Amino acid sequence: MNIIKTTSEQQFNETGAGIIASLLQSNPRAILGLATGSTPVGVYEKLIELYREGSVSFKQASTYNLDEYIGLPANHPESYRWFMNEKLFNHVDILPENTHVPSGIEADPQKAAEDYARLLDEAGQIDLQLLGLGHNGHVGFNEPSDVLQGPPHIVKLDERTREANARFFNSIEEVPTHAITMGIGSILKAKQILLMAKGEDKADIIATALKGPITTKCPASFLQTHSNVVVVVDQAAGRWI
Repeated sequence: MNIIKTTSEQQFNETGAGIIASLLQSNPRAILGLATGSTPVGVYEKLIELYREGSVSFKQASTYNLDEYIGLPANHPESYRWFMNEKLFNHVDILPENTHVPSGIEADPQKAAEDYARLLDEAGQIDLQLLGLGHNGHVGFNEPSDVLQGPPHIVKLDERTREANARFFNSIEEVPTHAITMGIGSILKAKQILLMAKGEDKADIIATALKGPITTKCPASFLQTHSNVVVVVDQAAGRWI
């Protein structure tokens, strides 16, 4: 596990974007696993800058997002499809048909999860999976539990997760209660995993995930079993590692 501690917001974002850009430069047809949330926003902004400078292209790449809320259509401003379009896809040369996000409005959510699992299998191995980290140790929407699922599946969101995401909605009542997410097994199949975390409030969970026991009570701890993980943190998040 390679841990990179950055000293500024700019360096944090440039480091993450640089790792992704280097992959695209060496393998233009790379398969990227992407994440949403506040952590990767600056990374995506930097990737857009690199694209506009002519340093990187997404034209031959394909992407597969970790998760999507159940009940939100793609045109809902808090859906993860909308997020990805606004924060990255609409500003680079990636082909829309090469971007994939689970369907949040399938009449049968279980079928949507199974369809996404089949899509991932057909795509082949993800070259790089980008991850953020929840305060309770979740990655994607894999919440602490007695057991963890491997393939994409439906998950009931932990109340702390819903509370953390309520800032993006008018009230917590509007935050969906369920989502479709890649499972831990799907995530661990990636050739390389890029975990990014910043802020004092992530210091304890980063230490638990990377240095504590491997347990379903902290889903991110299973990253310890992967042979190629790069962790990018700022000084505050990385104070205990």
